[in-house]
Amino acid sequence: MTNPNNNYYVYAYIDPRNFEEFYYGKGKGARKDAHLFDTADTEKVRRINAIKREGLEPIIRVLARNLTEAESLLIEKTLIWKLGKLLTNIATGSYSENFRPQNSMHKKLSGFDYQSGIYYYNVGEGGTRNWDDYVKYSFISAGQALRFKNAMLGFCQGDVFAAYLKGKGFVGIGKIKETAKMIDKVIINGKPLLMHDLVSKNMGDNHENPETSEYVCLVEWIKTVPRKDAKYTRKLKLFTTTHVRASLDGQPQTIQYLESEFGCNLQEAAD
Repeated sequence: MTNPNNNYYVYAYIDPRNFEEFYYGKGKGARKDAHLFDTADTEKVRRINAIKREGLEPIIRVLARNLTEAESLLIEKTLIWKLGKLLTNIATGSYSENFRPQNSMHKKLSGFDYQSGIYYYNVGEGGTRNWDDYVKYSFISAGQALRFKNAMLGFCQGDVFAAYLKGKGFVGIGKIKETAKMIDKVIINGKPLLMHDLVSKNMGDNHENPETSEYVCLVEWIKTVPRKDAKYTRKLKLFTTTHVRASLDGQPQTIQYLESEFGCNLQEAAD
């Protein structure tokens, strides 16, 4: 005997002129036939009326049956997502937040293709890097060698990082807004980054060379402090490294320290 709670189904409307599926829905009882009598000004109704003008009727087929309502909603949404704009559905269906946005296969998305991470970032001040530039123009960078370029390319949009200044301590918490680009392709406030009044006068070194150019990530600063107020407590043996980028996974003491000193929750910021 069928469970009375499993009386939902998912159905499709098919155009008999080309056998294209143009509408998916879920329901129970006679719900699948109700669209034939719909008079609303929608693409679905216009498609049905065009079929009728040819002396035909839409083909209506049940695709899945004996479902709970939750199961039917999920299957409906999966089908709608798969065909996207080829359908006449107006609503995107339930569970929309669980599905990848349409037309986004060309890029990686946080939560779908990767989980935003929490990282250590070494400011590494020198001829091509300066903390004041980073704060003023909301970016971070590294380059001039392949390993530094690759470190920057490892950041994903949404990653959270703690910026460390050698000899001082931690000076900021930020979030990646845009993944790394060669410096000559970076526009800030409507003009190329290299045209701004930068403290680092050598940031443009090798800017035309894809291997040795400086690579820049645009960021959103959550909290920054001047050099003189850098956060570091030697006795706690906080995590530091000479690498440009390093994961803070497995460094709970350092994360706890950063959250306390900067007054923010790093995991919540990454979610």
